[in-house]
Amino acid sequence: MNVAVTAVGGVVGQGIVKSLQNTEYDVVAIDPEELATGLYAARKSCLGLYAKDKEFINRIVEICKTENCKIIFPGMDVELIPLSNQASLLKANGIYPVVSRPEVVKICDNKMLTLSFLKRHNFPYPKSFDLREYAFELDFPVIFKPKKGEGSAGVFLVDDKEQFDAISKSLDASSYIVQEYIDGEEYTCGTVTLQNKCIGVILMKRQLRAGATYKAFVVKNDALEKFIKNVITTLKPFGACNIQLRIIDNVPFIFDINARCSGATPARTLAGFNEPKIICDFVSKGVNDPKFSIREVAILRYWSELAVSYNSIKEMRNNGCVNGSGARLWRY
Repeated sequence: MNVAVTAVGGVVGQGIVKSLQNTEYDVVAIDPEELATGLYAARKSCLGLYAKDKEFINRIVEICKTENCKIIFPGMDVELIPLSNQASLLKANGIYPVVSRPEVVKICDNKMLTLSFLKRHNFPYPKSFDLREYAFELDFPVIFKPKKGEGSAGVFLVDDKEQFDAISKSLDASSYIVQEYIDGEEYTCGTVTLQNKCIGVILMKRQLRAGATYKAFVVKNDALEKFIKNVITTLKPFGACNIQLRIIDNVPFIFDINARCSGATPARTLAGFNEPKIICDFVSKGVNDPKFSIREVAILRYWSELAVSYNSIKEMRNNGCVNGSGARLWRY
């Protein structure tokens, strides 16, 4: 079966491509930038449009119908709402979008809505305030975060009042929150939900570089896994959903939820939990009780170069699509 993956210039889209290599699913990579690396790592690649373009969905339908793609994975947050809002249209064209309901996407896409969800259901979360209304209720250090953000972009650790005043003057206060700094071990927790049932959880302690997972250590923790399943069962996303948290005194404080595959998706695949394949097996074969075996291993991330001919880039520029052998960005 052919599977479309968008935003393959970024780590999320590339991670999905990597996870579907060496499986029965053939990837058609999509990105609006002709030099997006992932475009040259798939059997077939096509130039798409940015999510803000009014023809974004029509271009997705065009590519998927031409290339006979039955499933599409979004690789970027800004694509989630357009794909979710138009899920019925996509399905009517024989294309299954791996995306949650719009209300779930909105909860995960906005930090204040995420916090409201956690508070409403009595899940631990860091104390947080709208920057416009903040009156120094927290001890330093604190975190500045965009209400809507991706990764670590626009996030600031603030150590004192002087730094607080200097940074806050440069920000749009209506777009930011102030959050208490939780100084505990950080975890990224991957899940897959099918038919409103959380069918698996993988827990990783992680080390960050530039806001992304750089080193990950798979762990087993029955209490934390039960907690994550409770959160996911309450939220009811579809497909992959990633929860980020820090633990202090055995209490897990959630600070982010992503209703999509994440940058750690290929690391989870290496550890035996292949989220994209599990989802594809459900959509294409009806497998709702997948078998997997998670290994306790350390995942150490490294860059891998990809040599692309100028002719391939020219073909992409001129024709909007390029055929390739599926150069291996990564192996497992």
